[in-house]
Amino acid sequence: QVQLVESGGGLVQAGGSLRLSCAASGRTFSNYGMGWFRQAPGKEREFVAAISWSGGILYYANSVKGRFTISRDKAKNTVSLQMNSLKPEDTAVYYCAADRREYYSGTYYGQQNYDYWGQGTQVTVSS
Repeated sequence: QVQLVESGGGLVQAGGSLRLSCAASGRTFSNYGMGWFRQAPGKEREFVAAISWSGGILYYANSVKGRFTISRDKAKNTVSLQMNSLKPEDTAVYYCAADRREYYSGTYYGQQNYDYWGQGTQVTVSS
């Protein structure tokens, strides 16, 4: 059974930092891109960041560029999201996801291309 489990969410003041982690089990995702998405109350789920299957190409939403950093550890089958300079508008449930396209060399923005999703972790940024 494939599972993605996020951790690291919580309550933080504006300007603070959090590090989210996503642990995959049931199969290896070494050959697949991984992404982070978020959904704020009353809003649609949106793309946050993604990392290519090789780990060599990173993608960020404009709203988080320069503040968030995505990384992966293939040996541990994990992907992380370091979030710095957090703002109240970053408040959302954050989801980890695995792309369905093996060795894909294109972009990773589209939610429809992700097959596996975690249950989400809440991030709340107070002002």
